[in-house]
Amino acid sequence: MMGIFCPKPEETESKQTVQWQEGKQEGKKEMTREEIMRIALEQSAIDANCRPEDFTRGQNRTVISKANEKARKYLELPSYCMLISYGDNIVASVDPAVSDEVEKYLGRFQIGHCFGTPNLYLLNDLFARDDRQICFMAEYFLPDSERLRAMPCDYEIRILFPEDLESLYLPQWSNALSSQRRELDVLAAGAWHEGKLMGLAGGSADCDTMWQIGVDVLPAYRRQGIAAALTSRLALEILERGKVPFYCAAWANLKSVRNAIRCGFEPAWVAVDARPAAFIKKINGEAL
Repeated sequence: MMGIFCPKPEETESKQTVQWQEGKQEGKKEMTREEIMRIALEQSAIDANCRPEDFTRGQNRTVISKANEKARKYLELPSYCMLISYGDNIVASVDPAVSDEVEKYLGRFQIGHCFGTPNLYLLNDLFARDDRQICFMAEYFLPDSERLRAMPCDYEIRILFPEDLESLYLPQWSNALSSQRRELDVLAAGAWHEGKLMGLAGGSADCDTMWQIGVDVLPAYRRQGIAAALTSRLALEILERGKVPFYCAAWANLKSVRNAIRCGFEPAWVAVDARPAAFIKKINGEAL
């Protein structure tokens, strides 16, 4: 286990950045914003069964979803309906049974309206015939390599590896780690206070090129910048390994969105998908 001490807030950001740069591997080329975006577009194309340029051509595209072993591991493919937008248009990756109707839906409304209510109710009504409903709606963030830096905090931060995580699959770390996909949890950053773990950011190897970051901080230690310190430090560690870190948040979760932006991440794409009604009922039942 490697220990890293996180400087106190009164230390200047420039000093902290220099310290971090000195610890990097000499001669290692930093990933540019353009390279990060290219990798993200290529991965989204794998997930959606389309071409990377389909997300930037300015015209909506409807394609048939297919399974792909290189897709993000948390996706259930082929997808019944998955809408993805990087801002210029929408790519819909769908089951053939709803292809025509979804294409008509995309043509009726502006991009942003297609991802929100009341317009999404139209898709829910359509999908009901196959016992499907709109399920996950999220915004995804990518690091801006020009702004990403190790954020300061008052506590010791340690970089953790899979063998360090075995005892940490607990409810308080459910955003940082996934008990259902433990084999994907490959890297983490933990914050300690007097020997107690009180914050954890986990990196999940969801696909070959991109690792997702999730973060948890115990309630008593929140609002101290710990989430930002852990997220930014882990993002830098992931980039050092030649992978692209990405961050996901429900767009109503403003605390999580602010954490991403504070760390130097920026909005990259949004996605909505549909799942079996029984799956959604189970989630809602567990949440009550």
